[in-house]
Amino acid sequence: MVVKEFNSDAFLVCELQKGNEVAFDYLFRKHYKNQVVNAKSYVYDLDKAQSLVQDCFVKLWTNRTAVGDVKNLSSYLSFMVRNRCIDYIRKTKSEKALYDKIDRSGVAAEADVTLLKREFDEKLIKAILLLPKRSKLAFQYSRFENLTYREIGDKMNISGKAVEALVGRALRILRKDFNGYFFLFLCLFIA
Repeated sequence: MVVKEFNSDAFLVCELQKGNEVAFDYLFRKHYKNQVVNAKSYVYDLDKAQSLVQDCFVKLWTNRTAVGDVKNLSSYLSFMVRNRCIDYIRKTKSEKALYDKIDRSGVAAEADVTLLKREFDEKLIKAILLLPKRSKLAFQYSRFENLTYREIGDKMNISGKAVEALVGRALRILRKDFNGYFFLFLCLFIA
């Protein structure tokens, strides 16, 4: 093949259809830089522009048998690159819209959980305040100060078994008060 023949679009298209890799390599080297500049004018990112142009050349090679009626390769490649860039822009805009929607719904869900936790905490405090005095004191030492039954017994001047009974009584009362909140309790305190 003579290099002069490679300058002819008709010859390059014919050789490309035959699967001539040398012709494709020449075509790639001849048009790549201009097409990257073309793509960069759409996506404003050199790496992404290079990637999109490479995608177009891969597509050109894959569909080389269907390019028989192309008269101007430069225009054809510019058209391919433009369409690929527009597809990319549409895809990223729709993905961004989806992420924004998910983010907003996540914020709303977080606000709902915060509100439920606040309501639950208020109800729990009210229920603890209504416990019998000694059960309430034993429960608070056990759950909020993390004291053992022996330590609580020493503070309250009672035995560890008595503390266990008082805490058990408090838990039974609270379970009864929070019977309808079991699922909420699991969600709030396991998560």
